[in-house]
Amino acid sequence: MPATLTIAPTSAHPLTVNRLGYGTMRLTGPEVWGEPANRPEALQILRTAVELGVNFIDTADYYGEDVTNRLIREALHPYPSNLVLCTKVGATRRPDKSWVPFNTPENLRTSIENNLRTLGQEQIQLVHLRLMGHGPVPLQEQLGAMFEMQREGKILHVGLSNVTREELETGLQLGDIATVENMYSYAQRTTVQLPHGANPGGEEVLDLCEQHQIPLIPFFSLLHALPKQLDAIGEVARRHNATPAQINIAWLLHRSPWILPIPGTSSLAHLRENLGAQNIHLTAEDMAYLG
Repeated sequence: MPATLTIAPTSAHPLTVNRLGYGTMRLTGPEVWGEPANRPEALQILRTAVELGVNFIDTADYYGEDVTNRLIREALHPYPSNLVLCTKVGATRRPDKSWVPFNTPENLRTSIENNLRTLGQEQIQLVHLRLMGHGPVPLQEQLGAMFEMQREGKILHVGLSNVTREELETGLQLGDIATVENMYSYAQRTTVQLPHGANPGGEEVLDLCEQHQIPLIPFFSLLHALPKQLDAIGEVARRHNATPAQINIAWLLHRSPWILPIPGTSSLAHLRENLGAQNIHLTAEDMAYLG
C-alpha cells in the first residue's frame, strides 16, 4: 500500500502528499455553521495533524462561513513548505444555513479572492469546483472561469467535486483536472441523496480517475461507516484489534493507490485514532471478505 500519491504527476508542478489527509468541515459549529464548541482543541487538532505527518488539508470558505480557513491560518501560518491546502468553490450559505450554488464566473472569482485572503496565500495549490446540480450556469462556463484564474496564477491545480461520471468526462475534455472529491466510503459507494442535493459516489468515477492518474478524495468517508448491520467491517475490526472507523479508512487506502482519504473530526482523540488506520494492513482475504 503506497504511503504517498502525487497530484498532477505529469504536470510542471506535481504535489506529492501523504495518503491520509484531514478534512476540516467538522471543526465548525453544528450544521457546519459558526465557531467550534472548543476553539483551543480545534486549533490543536490542526497542529497535531501536521505534527503527525498530515500534509493535505481540505477546507472551504463556506464552512462556517470562513471559520475553517481562519482556524487553519491561526494554527499553521506560516505554512510548512510541504503542506497542501485544498479549498472548494461553487457554493455558499444562506442565513438559514442552507447550501446554494455560487458558481457564475463572478461568484467563483469572488470565492477565490476570499479564500486567498482568509488563508493568507498568494496562490492556492488546489481548488475544487463543487457542482451543485444542473443549474443555469453550464459546466463549461464554470470551469472556464477556473482555468482563467489558473492562468493568472491564483490557482495552481483545478479539481472537481460532487461530479457524475458524465460530468468528469466533460471536464477532462475542457482541461487538466487534477483531482476529484466525491462522497465515498465502504458503506456508501454510489449516489446518495442529502438535504442539499444528490451526491455522486466515488465508485462511479474511480476507474476513470485511475485511468487518468487523478487522485480520488473521499468526503464524508465516515458518515455511513458504522451501521449496525455491517457485520463484515466489525469482524475485520476485531481481527486487527481496530475500530470499525479505522477499518473503513484502511479499506479506502487499500481499495486503490489513487484514493486520498481526508477523514474529519472535532476530537483530538479521534484524530489520532483515524491516523492510526494507515498502519493497518488489510490482507487480500480481508478485502475479499469486505467485498
